[in-house]
Amino acid sequence: MATLSIIGGRVIDPASNLDVITDLHIAEGEIIAMGSPPADFSADKLIEATEQIVCPGLIDLSVRLREPGAEQKGTIFSETRAAAAKGITTVCCPPDTEPVIDTQAVAELIQQRAEKAGMAKVLPLAALTQGLKGEHLAEMGILKEAGCIAVSNVLPIVNTDVFRYALEYAANYELTVFLHARDPWLGHNGCAHEGAISTRLGLSGIPEATETIEIARDLLLIEMTGVRAHFCQLSSARGVEMIKEAQAKGLPVTADVSAHHLFLTDQDINSYNTQCHVFPPLRSEQDKEALRQGLLQGTINAICSDHQPHETDAKLNPFSMSAPGISGLDTLLPLTLQLAEDMPLDLITALSYVTHKPAQILGIDAGTLAIGHPADICIFDPNSCWPLRPDKMYSKGHNSPFLGREFKGKVTYTLINGRIIWKG
Repeated sequence: MATLSIIGGRVIDPASNLDVITDLHIAEGEIIAMGSPPADFSADKLIEATEQIVCPGLIDLSVRLREPGAEQKGTIFSETRAAAAKGITTVCCPPDTEPVIDTQAVAELIQQRAEKAGMAKVLPLAALTQGLKGEHLAEMGILKEAGCIAVSNVLPIVNTDVFRYALEYAANYELTVFLHARDPWLGHNGCAHEGAISTRLGLSGIPEATETIEIARDLLLIEMTGVRAHFCQLSSARGVEMIKEAQAKGLPVTADVSAHHLFLTDQDINSYNTQCHVFPPLRSEQDKEALRQGLLQGTINAICSDHQPHETDAKLNPFSMSAPGISGLDTLLPLTLQLAEDMPLDLITALSYVTHKPAQILGIDAGTLAIGHPADICIFDPNSCWPLRPDKMYSKGHNSPFLGREFKGKVTYTLINGRIIWKG
């Protein structure tokens, strides 16, 4: 395996609270030194990183790869390449593929195809119940052995008794449960946040209580079972407050937020912009600000892309009939950098939400530049500006409300296990 040195970059490692201009040296897929190289070290390749930032590769907690089952929207190769092009080295794949990730065969298939693609690492999330139907528990122990990093409901489990036993089963196997807080009845036919905007546009609403009622039930069962739980894509101010109260009580819960919920609100659907049709829906300005404050306070632990690529036709229907979701891989890093400028946040803190903290949630050896750890690295020019254009997106899905917007922060290199997999 080739040896490599990254020279003169601004090295930011949130895991060790490090922000310094120095060199990194890599051998056998690991970081072996920082600053001066070992006496017997000779680099086969040098990467000049002057005036660029060198940070851990990004970790994205929610990326629909669309394979197997919806290859017209995306494939494991297209979406992991799109991730690598934007500095993302590890992605979590939710279990709502077709077939569902509820068997060893499907979990192994996804990992084998990801390894063959040779781009971003893929960590599959297993289904809590067979077929995500909420009726019979999935074989979580077997799925864990097959490489599933955690388990997830994705769809609501209506039967509380089944849900309780699913959480107990997950706790028994020391699996974190990724929870999507969604009441199965409230606003189940809705497509936008219930409020003045949806009323004026004549769109059926999804009330805040859709999220908060489910969070309340989940927290009670988490307390009963002792399972580690992670709440995915919070969208409401009240939801943030409930998670904060649970954490104060000592419950083992974490949470993330999608990058687009930190920048967009229901005001952005004013012209029936289907690119802003997402679930959970874009909520009010007050909710958006509460989500930002949740990050600052440590209630929300990570930012994800909630990447959901779609073919063009999926967004051409009327708003209520269009497919929800944003192709978010391209904008995860630049929106995180913009958030740092807007709030303001120091770069160590901002980058921790997409590196070190997601790694902690998953319990994986990643998200750090410490010596002896895998050399999963993102190098980007923080001052380079670029427009988001469909012809420059590597994802099969070009469905983004940020098309045409100019961003700062261009990825120049992405390394996985010390191997250059992307050069911009």
